Amino acid sequence: MSETGDRRPLASRNTRWAQAIARRLASMNVTPNRISQASMLAAAFAGLAFWLAGEAQDGWRAGLFIAAALFCQLRLLCNLFDGMVAVEGGKGEADGPFWNEFPDRIADIFIFTGAGFAIGAPALGFAAASFAVLTAYVRELGRANGAPSDFSGPMAKQHRMATMTAAALVSAFEGLWLGDGEVLWIALLLVMIGAALTALLRARRQIAWLKQKATRES
Repeated sequence: MSETGDRRPLASRNTRWAQAIARRLASMNVTPNRISQASMLAAAFAGLAFWLAGEAQDGWRAGLFIAAALFCQLRLLCNLFDGMVAVEGGKGEADGPFWNEFPDRIADIFIFTGAGFAIGAPALGFAAASFAVLTAYVRELGRANGAPSDFSGPMAKQHRMATMTAAALVSAFEGLWLGDGEVLWIALLLVMIGAALTALLRARRQIAWLKQKATRES
């Protein structure tokens, strides 16, 4: 990542722990692109953990769901620190804009398809992944049209990962009430519907912005 403006608003970026870790990473010559690439690896492990949890039993199942939750959060931490190392650490690279966006799309696909396979509903996982990618497409289309980036929800990236993290943690203990994937199924459905609504609302705001711009320039 190399851009200094138009960034996703994150309260965690201003915390002392995040700033300390970002400084440490910058001092270790860790590049922001490598951090962005690591987010794909974290997402791949999250998706794999979801998938394997669907085939596991008892303690192994719980452990894999907890691992999936942790890897989802690790993906978000990578997304946080790549920008901080690039901007605050002054280590932005020429190809940073590509690595700032591309890994996120791959990460969404890994996580949601893995969760879909875990509950025997791959189509639902692919649908959630598709609408997640669509939210980013609409945002980037807006930027291409000159509009400011729209990071709003109700199911932006941080909301999607919060949903999947919570679902994974609850799923780790669903054996207590003899559940079998219902929590994860509901989570994927929420992500799918929420991401579709997010893309629609972003598109609506973008169209309104373009019309207002044309009116001002006329």
